[in-house]
Amino acid sequence: MSKATHYFSVSQITSYIKELFEIDFVLQDLWIEGEVSNYSRSAAGHVYFTLKDEAASIRCVMWRSLAERQTYLPSNGDSIVAHGRISIYEVQGTYQLYVDALQPAGLGILYLQFEALKKRLEAEGLFAPERKRPLPPFPRCLGVVTSPTGAAIRDILHVLGRRYPLVEVILSPALVQGDKAPLQIVAAIEALNQHTDAEAIIVARGGGSLEELWAFNDERVARAIYSSRLPVISGVGHETDFTIADFVADVRAPTPSAAAEIAVPDQGELRGTLHLRRNRLVALMGRQITERRRALEPQARALNRLSPQAKIASHRQRIDELTRAASASLAHQLALQREQLRGHLLRLQSLSPFATLDRGYSLTRQLRTGEIVRSVAQVAVGDRIETQVSDGKFESLIHETKTAGA
Repeated sequence: MSKATHYFSVSQITSYIKELFEIDFVLQDLWIEGEVSNYSRSAAGHVYFTLKDEAASIRCVMWRSLAERQTYLPSNGDSIVAHGRISIYEVQGTYQLYVDALQPAGLGILYLQFEALKKRLEAEGLFAPERKRPLPPFPRCLGVVTSPTGAAIRDILHVLGRRYPLVEVILSPALVQGDKAPLQIVAAIEALNQHTDAEAIIVARGGGSLEELWAFNDERVARAIYSSRLPVISGVGHETDFTIADFVADVRAPTPSAAAEIAVPDQGELRGTLHLRRNRLVALMGRQITERRRALEPQARALNRLSPQAKIASHRQRIDELTRAASASLAHQLALQREQLRGHLLRLQSLSPFATLDRGYSLTRQLRTGEIVRSVAQVAVGDRIETQVSDGKFESLIHETKTAGA
């Protein structure tokens, strides 16, 4: 019995061939070098051309979204290196290169080296976002790795002086171009880490061609940045330039000036923020003081009522009143006693011998004994006596004595 024949449609076999292309690892990630011919750009912005060499040619297409991101687009006759994948255009049943990157042929080898190193270091984790370190918010000292004579250091110093003049800058000089540049850049980074008070590092140079920036695509520079104890800002080239140093650095800046702006805060913004916060703090403290003063008013009134000063003032007034009362009572008693004493004096005066003397009586004493003579019998002839009258005294000598009735 004969075996049944199986027929494939054109679409089926074309799809099958396309699948074979797309599962082939080599065909899905390759670089092809050749000369550009039949270059055109459609109204939609897609780029079409042919790559050829002495023996063969291959059709190429680059979609508009990818073409717009290229810094270089070729012309007919250019020798280029194109990166992309091979697949089947099913409508025509032809294979073609779907291009995603273009470089002039002279730069192709460098670009291939760049991509190879980038993939290897990325696989090792040197580009991992989780290892990126934060920059100090208010750095006191910054290290800068660049040429001491280039425009980059002037731009960096100008920006730092304008934005944050408090920061100290330590230049660790290095060549930034040529074969000797990578080792000097590595040494400069290590010196800042080991021998200075820098809190972050700016690695920078101005723009240039791929060859001029190649020192920053060196694996030794990449590993020095990765091993740095201090966070690193990469400010290499212009905004459209990317180097391996950019991917390894903790922060990538598009230019050296932008790196300086990223490294420090802006003093104008800081002053504005401080002024705003000061006003808010003053307003907040004012409200809190007012609220707490109101809350303390009842307690203050209660304290005033219970204050020792209030009691002392009350006792002081009471003491004044008692003092005045005691003084008045004492004065009254003194006046009363004075009157009583005056009466006693008057009575004493009335009974005083001097009052009797004023009425013509006299008082006689024995000079010898000082006794008051009350009787004639107390004296004898020859005794001396003293007689006191109202206005004085005189002495007498007894010549004779007489008794009453004699």
